[in-house]
Amino acid sequence: MSLLADRVVQLAYDPGISPKGGGLPGLSVLKTVVNSINLFGIIAVVGALAVSLAVWAWGHHTGGHQAEATGKKGATVAAGAALGLGAANGIVAFFSNLGSQVH
Repeated sequence: MSLLADRVVQLAYDPGISPKGGGLPGLSVLKTVVNSINLFGIIAVVGALAVSLAVWAWGHHTGGHQAEATGKKGATVAAGAALGLGAANGIVAFFSNLGSQVH
C-alpha cells in the first residue's frame, strides 16, 4: 500500500514552475512579432469583411441567393475572426489565471 501512497505523492508534487517575463533573450522581439501577426490578421479580416459584405449586397440586389448566402457566411466568419483576434490576449490571460488556481 505504501507504493501506491508514494505514487500519489509523486503525482501531487509541485515543481514550482510559473511564467516570468525577462527570462529569455529575445522576448521583446517575440512579442513584437506576435503583435505584428495579430495586426496583420486584423487587417486581413477587415478586407475579408468588406468583400463578404459586397458579395452579400450584390447577391441580394441581383437575386443570387447563393451569392447572398455566401456573403452572409463570410461576414459572419470575418466578424468571429475579428472577435477572436481582438480578444486573444484576454482569453489567454483568463485561462492562464484560471489554470494557475488549480492546485
